[in-house]
Amino acid sequence: MSKQDGRNRLVSDAPVDDVSATVLHVDMDAFFASVELLDRPDLVGLPVIVGHDSDRSVVTAATYEARRYGVNSAMPMAVAKRRCPNAVIVEPHFEKYREQSAAVMAVFDRFTPRVERLGIDEAFLDVAGAIRLYGTPWEIGTAIRAAVLEQTGLHCSVGAASTKFVAKLASSRAKPDGLLVVPAADTVAFLHPQPVSALWGVGGKTQETLERRGIRTVGDLATTPLPSLVAALGPAGGQRLHDLSWGRDPRTVETGVGEKSIGHEVTFGRDLTERDDVARELLRLADKVAVRLRRADVQARTVALKVRYTDFTTLTRSRTLAEPTDVAKRIHREAVELYDVLHRPGNRIRLIGVRGENLVPAAASNALWDDDAPWRDTETTVDAVAARFGAGVLRPASLVRGAPEQRAPHARQDPG
Repeated sequence: MSKQDGRNRLVSDAPVDDVSATVLHVDMDAFFASVELLDRPDLVGLPVIVGHDSDRSVVTAATYEARRYGVNSAMPMAVAKRRCPNAVIVEPHFEKYREQSAAVMAVFDRFTPRVERLGIDEAFLDVAGAIRLYGTPWEIGTAIRAAVLEQTGLHCSVGAASTKFVAKLASSRAKPDGLLVVPAADTVAFLHPQPVSALWGVGGKTQETLERRGIRTVGDLATTPLPSLVAALGPAGGQRLHDLSWGRDPRTVETGVGEKSIGHEVTFGRDLTERDDVARELLRLADKVAVRLRRADVQARTVALKVRYTDFTTLTRSRTLAEPTDVAKRIHREAVELYDVLHRPGNRIRLIGVRGENLVPAAASNALWDDDAPWRDTETTVDAVAARFGAGVLRPASLVRGAPEQRAPHARQDPG
């Protein structure tokens, strides 16, 4: 769920006569919360939080009214209730979300076969081939928003640009319920005033590193000499952000292999409580997922985590990556970060799972950069050794110590 609360909304209200912005990013607005409001119209306009009404639970989703109080997904419910004491809390219904997602994706498919799904509530569309039938990207985006609303009763926001990165950023600025077109000629003018955190791959630590050097906007970064960026962020990171700051993103919309996924999960004989033990198991599972991805010659655009507690409460979280991966190190890092959002001292874990979703052929990933290259080289070497001498001959050191006795003899591995 985006943290965007609509206060910095920017939209193209008037028709835009441009045919260069043929990459669309369509993102459903507060999707889970909006689906719940379909059955509770009396709550429209109120701060609504989706999640289990327990201080040990976490926020699944929130309406824009609740977000303005600082409520975000994955936040502990106790914190959300303190920030927004007048919020209405409703239970999640994931079967409804899947049903509405299918209806939304079916609308996209009516306009173009070039649809790249990014999880349950967003997608990239290449509409270059649809211009003859449906008009300019502005007209196509407008028609898609109207069709989604008519078909489902839900609102979506659309960003249209000449690249995937700018289209996604545009849809975020258009939220909620808006359309923003960024013609190719206006890309740099649109990007440079944005905060540096708008760049794909700039998290909290990278933002701090950049701001210590006086780099606060995308424009600041664009005018920073590349050697300085490389010195601060490394060769791959510096080059990547420099390219993005000037709107350079060669990736194309890839339909890939649809919504298939590869995952593993394990049920423990005794509950796990220590973060280090959970992180070790996540590494074991990430390694299994990565091996199967490479064998299938596919990469995952999304990493998903599943956690089941001793009371059988089950939570899932996912993160869409800037670039797809088939590397265990990357999958493990993302899974641990997702887990750290959920982790609370004393939580007792009964089951944990890792899954790679939104798969694309490895040869079609169109990587703008590949920070995972050194890790991939190491892991493919391990694959070759395993093929010759058997699995388990080479293993990460953290998996050698203490891991086997943490599993019950009947531990279940879900092959996905």
